[in-house]
Amino acid sequence: MAETLLRPTLAVPLAGVRLRPWHLHDAPVLAETANDRGIWQNLRDVFPHPYQLQDAYWYIGMVSDPDSRDVHLAIEVEGEAAGAISVLFKDDINRCSAEIGYWLGRRHWGRGIVTEAVKVLTAYTFAHFDISRLYAEIFARNAGSARVLTKAGYQLEARLQKSIVKEGVVQDALLFAALKS
Repeated sequence: MAETLLRPTLAVPLAGVRLRPWHLHDAPVLAETANDRGIWQNLRDVFPHPYQLQDAYWYIGMVSDPDSRDVHLAIEVEGEAAGAISVLFKDDINRCSAEIGYWLGRRHWGRGIVTEAVKVLTAYTFAHFDISRLYAEIFARNAGSARVLTKAGYQLEARLQKSIVKEGVVQDALLFAALKS
């Protein structure tokens, strides 16, 4: 039961799109899709660039850990892994919160895929886990991600001035959140 709950397959209301667990056979396409500087520029430094096949195998192994409470799913488009979406649960005094994060391969940008994926995983998370808040912290310059979150029902809560660093440049971040009703 816990395996199914933590690693579900979820229907996305777009033709040919679903959220599903990662599989080892996804590694080659993951490495190819993730090896994009434009994706890397909007993610944490733990996401490598260049992104190589061994990085894909490491990631799939890490997110498949049966002891992890976090949810890590592939965004599948037309039968192929095209991106990732995750919910990272917090602990201690922040245990009522979780962070959502995502990325999608460039050839699928602009189709509303991530917006719908965020909506679906947000609803799933609020329905199946005892949390009251989902949030995302994005680069302030990432207008596309801000649109995704806004369209998915998240509210801009704050601009965190000079709070993140990428490629040696200190930048602002935007904090978006959705609250369980």
